[in-house]
Amino acid sequence: MRIALFEPEIAGNVGNVMRLGACMGAGIDLIEPLGFPWDDRRVRRAAMDYIDHVEIIRHADFSAFRKARAGARIVLFTTRATQSSYDFSYRPDDVLLFGKESAGVTDAVRAVVDASVRLPMRAEVRSLNLATSAGMALGEALRQTQALPG
Repeated sequence: MRIALFEPEIAGNVGNVMRLGACMGAGIDLIEPLGFPWDDRRVRRAAMDYIDHVEIIRHADFSAFRKARAGARIVLFTTRATQSSYDFSYRPDDVLLFGKESAGVTDAVRAVVDASVRLPMRAEVRSLNLATSAGMALGEALRQTQALPG
């Protein structure tokens, strides 16, 4: 299982997702452009020394990402989906895709993913933090596929 971040904008979120991947055994795909310099100290501060325990692959753009992940099912987490992420059946080789913090993914990306799901939340709020969303999604996907560590 992998987590993919589409054009992430906040270094701290990326660092926290990298730490999540390290702790849960999931690789991380970063789809460029990033909204911050890769060597931003905030990435390492959030990821801490966990950064050495996670596979991180950077992709020049979404096309390069799709080519690298050919054959894997791409599951987009979006507030635009109607299906609950808890009613979805995950597979061990799924890639959980999250859009950039300010705008999600483009319509072109949305059109080519294999599935779109939504994390349930109260109607009067807009969205969850990126790292929080990734943690909730990955936890459920690993639980369903009986791949939770420890």
